[in-house]
Amino acid sequence: MERAAPSRRVPLQLLLLGAFSLLAARADTDVPMETCCADGHRMATQQKACSLPYTSKSKECRMVQEQCCHSQLEELHCATGINLANDGCTTPQGDNAASLEAMFVKRCCHCCLLGRAAQAQGQSCEYSLMAGYQCGLVFRACCVKGQESADFTPGDVGDLQETAKISEGEEEQEDPYLNDRCRGGGPCKQQCRDTGNEVVCSCFVGYQLLSDGVSCEDVNECITGSHNCRLGESCINTVGSFRCQRDSSCGTGYELTEDNDCKDIDECESGIHNCLPDFICQNTLGSFRCRPKLQCKSGFIQDALGNCIDINECLSISAPCPAGQTCINTEGSYTCQKNVPNCGRGYHLNEEGNRCVDIDECSSPSEPCGPGHLCVNSPGSFRCECKAGYYFDGISRTCVDINECRRYPGRLCGHKCENTPGSYYCSCTLGFRLSADGRSCEDVNECTSSPCSQECANVYGSYQCYCRRGYQLSDVDGVTCEDIDECALPTGGHICSYRCINIPGSFQCSCPSSGYRLAPNGRNCQDIDECVTGIHNCSINETCFNIQGGFRCLSFDCPENYRRSADTLRQEKTDTVRCVKSCRPNDVTCVLDPVHTISHTVISLPTFREFTRPEEIIFLRAITPAYPANQADIIFDITEGNLRDSFDIIKRYMDGMTVGVVRQVRPIVGPFHAVLKLEMNYVVGGVVSHRNIVNVHIFVSEYWF
Repeated sequence: MERAAPSRRVPLQLLLLGAFSLLAARADTDVPMETCCADGHRMATQQKACSLPYTSKSKECRMVQEQCCHSQLEELHCATGINLANDGCTTPQGDNAASLEAMFVKRCCHCCLLGRAAQAQGQSCEYSLMAGYQCGLVFRACCVKGQESADFTPGDVGDLQETAKISEGEEEQEDPYLNDRCRGGGPCKQQCRDTGNEVVCSCFVGYQLLSDGVSCEDVNECITGSHNCRLGESCINTVGSFRCQRDSSCGTGYELTEDNDCKDIDECESGIHNCLPDFICQNTLGSFRCRPKLQCKSGFIQDALGNCIDINECLSISAPCPAGQTCINTEGSYTCQKNVPNCGRGYHLNEEGNRCVDIDECSSPSEPCGPGHLCVNSPGSFRCECKAGYYFDGISRTCVDINECRRYPGRLCGHKCENTPGSYYCSCTLGFRLSADGRSCEDVNECTSSPCSQECANVYGSYQCYCRRGYQLSDVDGVTCEDIDECALPTGGHICSYRCINIPGSFQCSCPSSGYRLAPNGRNCQDIDECVTGIHNCSINETCFNIQGGFRCLSFDCPENYRRSADTLRQEKTDTVRCVKSCRPNDVTCVLDPVHTISHTVISLPTFREFTRPEEIIFLRAITPAYPANQADIIFDITEGNLRDSFDIIKRYMDGMTVGVVRQVRPIVGPFHAVLKLEMNYVVGGVVSHRNIVNVHIFVSEYWF
């Protein structure tokens, strides 16, 4: 059965742009219609609504803003619906379920599910239902995207290449959606729109397009200020959105609602009050109140716990009793009692109760002035005659001790003054004793009792212990002298060049058991030159070479056509055997050989304790031959024996001479032996005219000093 080719339909946004172009031609304003449309897009993206008033003065611009805003808002809602298709189009059921936004989200979500269902059932992705153009686009996008993810295999590449060869005439007869560059999402990460001339990428609500025009990133509404959080709320950014969080809690008696508002908690209704069974709970803002069920009788008042408290009518009622009578409170009431004579201080009623007589405060056994003080009675009162060291206090009317230490501070005692009843006594601080006058203090010489383990020095009021050289005072008791382990000090590794041995009060340095002896300073180790002292065992045909901590017996023979030079040098640390070329008559090969000298030398090195930079160990000095300066050159090289590239050679000019400097560039731990073959070549015109060979025997000792 043949299928009629679907007619091409222009997207809604293209139609809008075309209409807006016509409006722009008719409008008498300088504002481009594209700018008005961009304002509408921005309003839909940021405000999520198109009902806000449009501020443009041009009627045509306001029309463009409104239409572009609705178009962009519909695309945003549709993109949300396509994303919800992954969750089966589950949308929240609430007051906004029937809103325009919910209708667009639900329609695009259902159309996407229909496309996925058609792909899963093996049906065609060509949309034939009469449900609208936009639903058809969503249906095809979800259906085709499912086919591409499910059916594409590496073997399909050939089919794709064959498909690419379809003629242009055949492409025009196909469904225009198959040539839609936004099919399956296109190059965009979130939303894609094919305008015909170009592909325009956009982002979901809460995102913004990156500079590449394809990717999207989250918009931090809290920084851009596009949130709607109220005063007292903090904006917290989330992926694609934001949320408002209240800065402070609602406080006791309130709870936070979903709208970030504080709502009073009805403790009575929720049952979280603490009213007793005899009380009724009454809710208040932020709290509650307990009202008692029972009322008190007359003469009582009810407290907060419902208890009935007696009312003291004598205090609450003005003059409840007649003149000449005294009010006495009773349980729930009061009584009136006849008044009796009231005697003043120092008097009391007689036995008949009708006259006031003097009270003898000094009569036994009372002692109002205090024990040991004289009391003298007087009408209505008394007076005290206090002992020495006491004074009469008019408030307490007793004899009170005089605190001489407080009254005369620093004038009675040399150190400390302590008050006693009626007197005082002096005492001294630690390290002093009371003098014969009972007031001054004199120093005690603690060193007479030998409190220190070594040396003691008396100081005013105390003593100081100190130690002899090589000892230190203990931090525990401050009197014991402990030996200083000089070898364990931070600088102990530098006291002795080899090994430090601690002894009481001092230390000793030692050297390896053989090949070294202690230097006169008692700290450094000196190498014993066995070759000079003659304690070596080299034969007559061998040459003794001294090295660090020992010696080596080596025999060097000059090769053919070479003879041993008589000017062989013997220096402090280097022994050299030099062979000079000596050709036989008419030996052309020997004469043409550029090698003029072959030397053997021995050098002894220690193991460097801290190897932080290259060490220069050998210097090869060369005299520049009589050639023009622009033609002659001297080249130094290490040809053999450079194990692990531990050495290198550089050229340097010193005192008018060319010097080859051999450096140790890597740390070497002894014992170590290597033979370096060094060449010193005189090059003229690119040809070696003269060559000297130096074989260096390097011995590295296992000790360092």
